[in-house]
Amino acid sequence: MKRFPERRKQFWAKLVTTVWKSGRIWITASAVTGCLIGLRMGGVLQTWELGTVDHFFRLRPTEAPDDRIVIIGMEEEDIQQFGWPLSDTQLASLLQAIRAAQPRAVGVDFYRDIPVGSGNSALLSAYQAMPNLVGIEQLKDREGSGVAASPKLKRLGQVGFNNVVYDSDRKIRRSLLYWTANGKRYQSFSLKLALLYLAAEGIQPRPGRQNPRYLQLNHAVFPQLTPNDGVYNQTDAGGYQIFANYRGAAGQFKTFSVRQMLNGEVSPDQLRDRIVLIGSVATSLKDFSATPYTKLKVGSSGLMAGVEIQANFISQILSAALDGRPLFRNWSETGEWLWIWVWAVAGTTLSWKLRSPARTALFILLASVGLISLCYGAFLVGWIIPVVPSFLALTGSTVVIIGYIAHTEEELKRSKEFLHRVINSIPDPVFVKDKQHRWIVLNEAYSRFLGKPVDELVEKSDYDIFPAHEADIFWQQDELVFQSEHELEHEEHFTSVDGRTYLIATKRSLHKDAAGNRFLVGVIRDITHRKIVENELRRTTIELSRSNAELRLSQDRLSYLANHDALTGLPNRNLLYERLSQCLNWAKGNGQLVAILFLDLDGFKQINDTLGHSVGDLLLQAVARRLSGCLRTSDMIARLGGDEFVVLLPSVPDLDNATTVAEKILYTLSQAFAISGQTLRVSSSIGIGLYPTHADDLETLMQKADEAMYQAKKSGKNRYIIGAMTAEETVDA
Repeated sequence: MKRFPERRKQFWAKLVTTVWKSGRIWITASAVTGCLIGLRMGGVLQTWELGTVDHFFRLRPTEAPDDRIVIIGMEEEDIQQFGWPLSDTQLASLLQAIRAAQPRAVGVDFYRDIPVGSGNSALLSAYQAMPNLVGIEQLKDREGSGVAASPKLKRLGQVGFNNVVYDSDRKIRRSLLYWTANGKRYQSFSLKLALLYLAAEGIQPRPGRQNPRYLQLNHAVFPQLTPNDGVYNQTDAGGYQIFANYRGAAGQFKTFSVRQMLNGEVSPDQLRDRIVLIGSVATSLKDFSATPYTKLKVGSSGLMAGVEIQANFISQILSAALDGRPLFRNWSETGEWLWIWVWAVAGTTLSWKLRSPARTALFILLASVGLISLCYGAFLVGWIIPVVPSFLALTGSTVVIIGYIAHTEEELKRSKEFLHRVINSIPDPVFVKDKQHRWIVLNEAYSRFLGKPVDELVEKSDYDIFPAHEADIFWQQDELVFQSEHELEHEEHFTSVDGRTYLIATKRSLHKDAAGNRFLVGVIRDITHRKIVENELRRTTIELSRSNAELRLSQDRLSYLANHDALTGLPNRNLLYERLSQCLNWAKGNGQLVAILFLDLDGFKQINDTLGHSVGDLLLQAVARRLSGCLRTSDMIARLGGDEFVVLLPSVPDLDNATTVAEKILYTLSQAFAISGQTLRVSSSIGIGLYPTHADDLETLMQKADEAMYQAKKSGKNRYIIGAMTAEETVDA
């Protein structure tokens, strides 16, 4: 039981040592991760992270056009022909032409808060006749004071806001589904049109299955963006925002010009049962914005028209609800932090193992490719995982470790020079090893003791010099010191180069320099002569101990022979009297009863004379075994000689207990014995003496029991008589 606390202590000591040894990895990784998380939360990395997501968008294969959406675009030629803005008459004619094609929903991405030119009544009639028409309004936000919707469409409830959310670089990477202002909830232009289309499919908006605050359309749940989701940090997440999942760069939707529509050049089949968006695509109208696909600065090429951005928003909703196209999601903040920390640990661990700038650089390259590939693969299936902070964690932790290794190697060089000067002044053989168990410093005394020059030993290990069995022991003892960090001394064999084997005592201890490099220092003493003397003394001590043991065995044997019967192995008269004397003294002090039963075998003499002494001896041995089986372990059976036996009952509660034992003996001995192929029968006469009832001393008690036994024989044998009992009180078996 004492070993368990020691084992537990060893376990905790080993655990603490392991944690301490690997602390440089965890501490470095955690420090780098903490710094990067701080920078990330401060928004320092956001521009890079947004740029990485844009790059993933541009790398992603372009998706097939969504033929559920058609754009009627106001081009430069349309402006030249019809002027800008379109008059109410022209817009009414355009709507009537579109209505004739029976689209499922129509969206007008023009502000129309006041009449333009003539034909306002015709336009209002067109609004009234098209319940699937949705106009736009711009709600007041930080970008402006807003633009009102068409009063007619407002009354009909056919208006959606077209506000967009710009990031700090003026790119649109998020879309709005809802906006709450003045206690009223507004639907976005894109969502309103998408819901009109989905209604025909029997799909209605409902609360999310796991989070009722989220919008669910069919099986698609639209997670609402929070200020720190994905690549964003402390961003304005007002309203119901989601990550925008564009289908590709500009030009991903089928587009016709206004003049083509008004001139009847567009087949009704190309609009039927689709969402038709009417908006500006002319560059002069400047309704363009940057998206993830915009490579250059805002104001240059690569921008996307506002109506096409709305088309992408609508397509994202339809594709998620009808096609199962993934919506962008992200991990929790804790999950992202853990991801960054994992890459920091990878950088610290592998750079520490490699310990080579060239190999480490190759590792960073391969690991970076792996990291980017993992994040890009996740992006393809709808997950936005931090790339920039993970990459910085990988490279940053590697740079820290490489710098630390360079520092430790410089300190190691200085430490070697210092140790070399110190240990050469010591007369005993001394060696210094690094954690790879290689000699880094040796003194001249060690070189002479081993019989090999120092230059041939440095940077070598025990396995390069010594026999394998000795090298195994040296390695194990060195490792014990490295693991426990405690000074240890161990005796071991040491074979020199010329083949001589010494018995040595090596004291090993661990030392560190300023950079944390650990060295194992060993000092050797030759104890060969001392061990020879100790072995001689030990051999003499063992021989003396053996002689003493044999003497004790002889004494024990003589004592046994003196106190036991040679034939039956039972206690003899000497041991009986000694034990009886002890029992009487104990009984006298404790007021207890002691009983003795004096036995003599009936008919034994005749068997002995007739069948011989050898049979008689076997019979006596059998009787001894039966008597032993009748008694308690505390009772004693002794042979006085011949066929006389005495049973000692050390403590009996009353006389009845003694007579019960006597009856058991009479019955047991009356059973036939099988001796040497013959069936023999004997019985027993028993005399019972009870202390202090019949006598209060040993001799008198034995005499009373003996007299009672003879009285039992005279009374007919095979019975017991209690001491001082009359002839009428005898008991037959």
